Amino acid sequence: MRRKRLLFRSWHRGTRELDLLLGGFAERYLSTLTTPQLEIYEQLLEFSDPDIYNWITEAEPVPMAAQSEILALLQNFKTTV
Repeated sequence: MRRKRLLFRSWHRGTRELDLLLGGFAERYLSTLTTPQLEIYEQLLEFSDPDIYNWITEAEPVPMAAQSEILALLQNFKTTV
C-alpha cells in the first residue's frame, strides 16, 4: 500500500516535468527500495516541486537537509531518461 501511494504521489505532483522524472523513477525503483529508503523518499516528496526539480537537475545546490542517497539516485536517473 505504501509503495502504491508513493507511486501515485510521484506521478501527480502538479508539474509535468517533475511528474515525468519522479514517476519514471518510482516505477523503476520503488519495488527495490528498502524501508529506510522509502522513508527518505517520502521525506523528499514533502519538499516543493521547484526545489525538488532544481535539485534533481542540479540547477541549485542541495541543502544538507535534503541530501540523501535517494536524491543522488534521482540525479543519476535523470541522466538516463
